[in-house]
Amino acid sequence: MSSYNLVIANDEETVVAEYTPADRHAEDYQSEAELENEFIRKLRSQGYEYLPIHSEADLLTNLRRQLERLNDYTFTDDEWSRFFKESISSQNEGIVDKTRRIQTDHVQVLRRDDGTSKNIQLIDKKNIHNNRLQVINQYEENEGKYKSRYDVTILVNGLPLVHVELKRRGVAIREAFNQINRYQRESFWAGCGLYEYVQIFVISNGTNTKYYSNTTRAGHLKEQTESGRRKSQKTSNSFEFTSYWADAKNRTINDLVDFTKTFFAQHTILGILTRYCIFTTQQILMVMRPYQIVATERILNRILVATNYHWEGTTKAGGYIWHTTGSGKTLTSFKTSQLASLLPFIDKVLFVVDRKDLDHQTKVEYDKFEKDSANASNSTRELVANLRDPTRRIVITTIQKLAIFVHRFKDHPIYNQHVVIIFDECHRSQFGDMHRDIAKAFKKYHLFGFTGTPIFAENAGPATPGNLIVTTPQRFGDQLHTYNIVDAINDGNVLPFKMTYNRTIREKEDIEDKDVAAIDTEKALNAPERLTKVVEYILDNYDRFTLRNSTYELNNQRVAGFNSMFAVSSIPVAIRYYKEFRRQLAERNRKLTVAVIFSFAPNEEDADESLDTQNLDASSRDALESAIQDYNQMFKDKTNFSTSAEQFQKYYDNISLRMKKRELDLLIVVNMFLTGFDATTLNTLWVDKNLKMHGLIQAYSRTNRILNSVKTHGNIVCFRNLRQATDDALALFGDKNVTGLVLLKDFDSYYHGYDDEEGKHHPGYTEIVEELKTRFPVGQPIVGEEEEKDFVRLFGALLKLRNTLTAFDEFEPEKDLSKRDLQDYQSQYIDIYQNRKKTDNGPKEDITDDVEFEIELIQQVEINIDYILMLVAQYHADNCQNKELVVEEIRRAVDSTLQLRSKKELIESFIDSLTPTSDVDSDWRTFVDEQEEADLNAIIEEEHLKPEETREFVANAFRDGILRTTGTDISEILPPVSRFSKGGGRLAKKQAVLDKLQRFFEKFFGLIHVD
Repeated sequence: MSSYNLVIANDEETVVAEYTPADRHAEDYQSEAELENEFIRKLRSQGYEYLPIHSEADLLTNLRRQLERLNDYTFTDDEWSRFFKESISSQNEGIVDKTRRIQTDHVQVLRRDDGTSKNIQLIDKKNIHNNRLQVINQYEENEGKYKSRYDVTILVNGLPLVHVELKRRGVAIREAFNQINRYQRESFWAGCGLYEYVQIFVISNGTNTKYYSNTTRAGHLKEQTESGRRKSQKTSNSFEFTSYWADAKNRTINDLVDFTKTFFAQHTILGILTRYCIFTTQQILMVMRPYQIVATERILNRILVATNYHWEGTTKAGGYIWHTTGSGKTLTSFKTSQLASLLPFIDKVLFVVDRKDLDHQTKVEYDKFEKDSANASNSTRELVANLRDPTRRIVITTIQKLAIFVHRFKDHPIYNQHVVIIFDECHRSQFGDMHRDIAKAFKKYHLFGFTGTPIFAENAGPATPGNLIVTTPQRFGDQLHTYNIVDAINDGNVLPFKMTYNRTIREKEDIEDKDVAAIDTEKALNAPERLTKVVEYILDNYDRFTLRNSTYELNNQRVAGFNSMFAVSSIPVAIRYYKEFRRQLAERNRKLTVAVIFSFAPNEEDADESLDTQNLDASSRDALESAIQDYNQMFKDKTNFSTSAEQFQKYYDNISLRMKKRELDLLIVVNMFLTGFDATTLNTLWVDKNLKMHGLIQAYSRTNRILNSVKTHGNIVCFRNLRQATDDALALFGDKNVTGLVLLKDFDSYYHGYDDEEGKHHPGYTEIVEELKTRFPVGQPIVGEEEEKDFVRLFGALLKLRNTLTAFDEFEPEKDLSKRDLQDYQSQYIDIYQNRKKTDNGPKEDITDDVEFEIELIQQVEINIDYILMLVAQYHADNCQNKELVVEEIRRAVDSTLQLRSKKELIESFIDSLTPTSDVDSDWRTFVDEQEEADLNAIIEEEHLKPEETREFVANAFRDGILRTTGTDISEILPPVSRFSKGGGRLAKKQAVLDKLQRFFEKFFGLIHVD
């Protein structure tokens, strides 16, 4: 017998506290139809009304009846026709408009026949059980591109707001996801377009069940070009962005039966639709994950209980939320602040951050969720105004500004008002004098903290006579909810880490172990020769760790690899490392964008985010000033950054922006940017400092934000012995078995395969290679759609494993699969990809809806220009004989990689220029230089561009691996053009130039510019 218990016996709790899966064992085969019937039976037992609706006419009749019931009003036929056309199904509206109507404009105005107006609710968000839930199945849509029949749809007041697509057990759940994608292309928009009202999609194969918002479908539409073809790029419409449902203890609820009992409980699904969906200002619908909902409701419940018992002003009135770094804390805090501010007895919600830049950053993030939902305080004066104004319900401020306010305004009325104070990253700011003064000043408050790494007794500093409160529970009270790093990695919300430990100090052989520790001193660690070796290692291995030779889409631009940070032990060491990088890069004639940033901190164990440069010693400030001038020269910013207070803030902000845009390759830091900074393009942290406990987890977590299929993990490269510190931190912030879950498995597991705890075997690289060679021998045609599907899946799995294995020194890519075989397989893979995309001319089934092409990972193993030049050298060594055979082989190699196809003409022209006396390598460089110069001169002359500025623009593109299509740089190379001149003016000119430069960049990038 299955069971589930609500957190509290009222309709406020949405996620079950703890769920025990139903104990069932069936031996009979279950068809898709049987699975669907069982699902509907369960919904009916939970109070859903089943309707035998299969046509649009019946759907519209029911919609009218349900809206009349909800609003206690009977439409005349004319009123209904008018209201339906104007307020429900306008021909000019799509997914975005209909989503906005449900989420923010759910009360529509009816123009009655007598000329008066009446408000009509589409959904009741105040009393959610006034809404009626109905279920239909096998609804037929005959007016789309093809006839469609949908599985199961949940109607809320007659509107289809939740759609469920099912596949039988044993079929990949991804096929249900792809089925919905087909429907969105072919029929959801058809007829009256009511299916564009769907807010949440659920996909299931009975065994596994997931949900996601209609953002994925909106994403598909945005990617559609004018010609109707879709761009091939990974976006939020990827299967990876679907979510599992879980109970309050973060245990995933997979089976459809269990999912139905919990997710589709009436109070749950109605609560999600009315309270826990957020339609952002960027027109994206976000559906909160279960752990986010639990955290929000636990805080709201604590406020209610504490108010009833008059616990305000004590730790019993608050608590803390432990949600690991990268799990979406900002969204949770926003929804919590929003709902808390709506409580009638709460006067104000204060959201307190501990850094100057974060109040603005939080304001920007909140504005994405809802415009002007919160008020930032740029100064203490603005904070006073925000606290005085009763209409400003949510106020964002820094702890520093709030402490100044408390010190200056002793008798402000806010102290006696009923307030909720939420501390962001409370592990950093909770124990100082400022926090204590704030807590003393306010009398009637609820104090809550959000943190990814709480302070416990194990990682707390020593108590002092003046400060006996040293842990998060002591300061904030109860732990209201936990979602740790293990939960996040298991759910796929953050990436695991790949640890690399490098020994940089080796003891003499005749020294006993007990004496070895004496060698581990800062003096030895900071010796010049050691620092030189560390920089050599980083430069030698930079491309491998950051996947420099891989490319992917970022903000509609092609980007090469990821970027990294280097955490060092002190400011003097940071300066020395920066100078050493500059020296070695110059020696190697290599172009990497390297920057350094630090500021004054009384204790370098603290995060030096104060942005204070005035108190740096003279030599440190001079060195920082010099490094900033290097930075100004490197990027030629219009603003000259410096160490002055105002300009250093701008330098900090600019570095943050360039890291996120992948414009900086390596940033050297002491403590800055190791907490509270998120850049999805950052994948590697080089570490030459001692880290421990919460500081270690925070620093490591800079690297594990999800971006795309190329980025499979965060790299942590240690130059100190942090193995035990890492294990200790993971044990504290995960559990005793955490290491194997959070860190990547060892090389042998990925190479030879492994069995997980449930006994499921995960094939290794060698097993997949063997199956690939056996089932699809090189040179043999792949015949039939099912064979193509299997080949795409198998080769895609191989690409994923190769992507992971490249992080291991032990991996020898050609040991099991030669370059030539890989080239041939890759050619077949790309051919299938391109051929199967061309299915718009008829009803032919497109297998790209059933399989995921790992085109991004092709960049990991593509045949590079060195391989092509090797073939050219072989042709030359043969006295330029058998040209046709060599050209054919080169053509096959070029065809096997996406990036080299744009260089095909250039390569063939070079072959034609060879003579028996040519030097292939040097002549190639000369040939490319001449062709590049000729092509660029032609563009400059044709488009009348500014020569010097254009060459600098192109040089920066080759340096950064990005041709920038936005910003002021492109405008500076254009000739004077009137905005209103014939042919589209300056905008058209800019686009024409960008198109030519993009083709130029793709043709020459990676030939002789990659170091």
